[in-house]
Amino acid sequence: LDPFSDTWDFSSPVISLWINRFYIYLGFAFGISLWICFQIVIRKQGFATSLAEAVTSLDLPVAVINLKEYDPDDQLVEEVTSKNVCAFVVATYTDGQPTESAVWFCKWLEEASSDFRFGKTYLKGMRYAVFGLGNSVYASHFNKVGKNVDKWLWMLGAHRVVARGEGDCDVVKSKHGSIEADFRVWKTKFLARLQALQKGEKKPCDGNCKRGQCESSVVWSFCVRASHESSFLHLGLAEEEPSESTSEEESGTEDHQNLNSVVDVEDLGKIMNCVKKEKREKEEQEEKSSLVRNTVKNEDSERRTMITPALREALTKQGENPQEVLSQYYPLNPGSNPTSGSRCMEPAPPSACSLEFLPLVLRHHTNPVGTEWRWKMDQPEMILKEAIENHQNMIKQFKGVPGVKEERFEEAMMVKHCALSLVGEPIMYPEINRFLKLLHECKISSFLVTNAQFPLEIRNLKPVTQLYVSVDASTKDSLKKIDRPLFKDFWQRFLNSLKALAAKQQRTVYRLTLVKAWNVDELQAYAELVSLGNPDFIEVKGVTYCGESSASSLTMANVPWHEEVIHFVRELVDLIPDYEIACEHEHSNCLLIAHKRFKIGREWWTWIDYNRFQELVQGYEDSGGSATFSAEDYMAKTPHWALFGASERGFDPKDTRYQRKNKSKDISGC
Repeated sequence: LDPFSDTWDFSSPVISLWINRFYIYLGFAFGISLWICFQIVIRKQGFATSLAEAVTSLDLPVAVINLKEYDPDDQLVEEVTSKNVCAFVVATYTDGQPTESAVWFCKWLEEASSDFRFGKTYLKGMRYAVFGLGNSVYASHFNKVGKNVDKWLWMLGAHRVVARGEGDCDVVKSKHGSIEADFRVWKTKFLARLQALQKGEKKPCDGNCKRGQCESSVVWSFCVRASHESSFLHLGLAEEEPSESTSEEESGTEDHQNLNSVVDVEDLGKIMNCVKKEKREKEEQEEKSSLVRNTVKNEDSERRTMITPALREALTKQGENPQEVLSQYYPLNPGSNPTSGSRCMEPAPPSACSLEFLPLVLRHHTNPVGTEWRWKMDQPEMILKEAIENHQNMIKQFKGVPGVKEERFEEAMMVKHCALSLVGEPIMYPEINRFLKLLHECKISSFLVTNAQFPLEIRNLKPVTQLYVSVDASTKDSLKKIDRPLFKDFWQRFLNSLKALAAKQQRTVYRLTLVKAWNVDELQAYAELVSLGNPDFIEVKGVTYCGESSASSLTMANVPWHEEVIHFVRELVDLIPDYEIACEHEHSNCLLIAHKRFKIGREWWTWIDYNRFQELVQGYEDSGGSATFSAEDYMAKTPHWALFGASERGFDPKDTRYQRKNKSKDISGC
């Protein structure tokens, strides 16, 4: 006999489990993966699924249908005879257009509402509700799709069971502080209405209907169809502009449905009385509105705070300090002295911006947007004080962390640089020049980033150590697609900002963030923009992917490899003869193009002499602005390891570089 067989009993369940452990592990891992995927899919359903779950809790059958899969020719007619209530959750996208999956549905509905062959009773018997998602910073198109869907369904004879809801992404103007809160309030009203219908109750008359009473059908069972656009629910933004009407105002328009139809002469008196009454009420309302406007102008009304409770919560979740100022690490460009990066704080005097979409920034976008300053304003002294405190508190969190050098830790506690700022538009801050002066008095250098929408403010800006302009695209159409600017004259503002940059005497930089499939073409157009602003430096960086966000549709596929960035830079330099590639920062996926005036002899002088800058800016202030100076007055020699083509590729040899152990997975392009 085999002694091994005598020793072990392979029929034992424990032994069998051990022998088949690989299959057990595989099955367990597969199950976990399925569960994770399921959770992701469930979360991505967004508002429509949230509504469906709430309706299910009322013991009502419900189905969630994407409008792309909804055939209005067949399915809308079925809703007329069914006992369903259709809830449409729709979003407004660029220029007031519907999202891609809702285009056909909206087109069909619009054409049907104006086609005499359908008539005004085509959808009579259908009951519906609409919740629109939008952003009120786009004045003339705010929730346009939701309003249109609501109007077109009503024009076809459908019955609105609850007033239209409007979600607002702008946390400043949102009625309830956030789009989620707007949805929750509307959902509560909708569910209450469903419960009333389920019990067979009639909706109380609000006094706006023609005969003083409102009609409602007695219903015993329901199927709520929530049609949604899932891509909007995750990307979160829609380019739109507000409309004047509200759901409450439109609810009264049902009285006029028959005004254009044939009426008896006897009824003309009633109709004219109704029209006169409405005209009188409208005039009274306009007088009240005028009085309110005059009161607001005459009184010093209190401005709203920029950091709303909803925004404060969002910033906290992102690891931000929810103050009017934010202090964070921000690496300087490869042409500056990178060893001082740990001593650089990044406060944001305004966290607001004139661009709706910021796909190229280093964090998810939750900040308010606007074209002018309309919030409470903190004083520069308080901002600087809290910015330094926030920076130091953040650095203190690294005390005792393995790998943190004691001398670097102590050095980082002393703020030497200030980056203003990738989160918002610091040049909007009314006291920005005073804030810069305070920085320089504290011997803190200033790096200011602007989105090139405020040319006058750029001209009036006092000297900064380095002034950046974000050049996210090279043409009007691509800039509109990428940044979604709020100004209608955004392109002219952009060009004027570049011209204003050319008049600045201190260091100026174009920031080009490359996004594959978005802005890597049209090199000739980029070259023309360079000749317009004549910057000292052009910083070209591959976009950094920070994970999935409702603010951006970026994926890893949009992140260029470092070699692709180099290829782009080489082609761009060929079109701008006054510039050459000067520096490289491989681990930041970044290159620096410098004007040839910073190449003295055969040596590059792209670095900054910070002490010299502080002397020059102090002389400027003491002379009342007459002692001007230029970028060449405080330049410093670039070390060899920072130059383009060096073996170090921008990594300081004094520092220790830790290579990834698993080299089989190369992510160097990130």
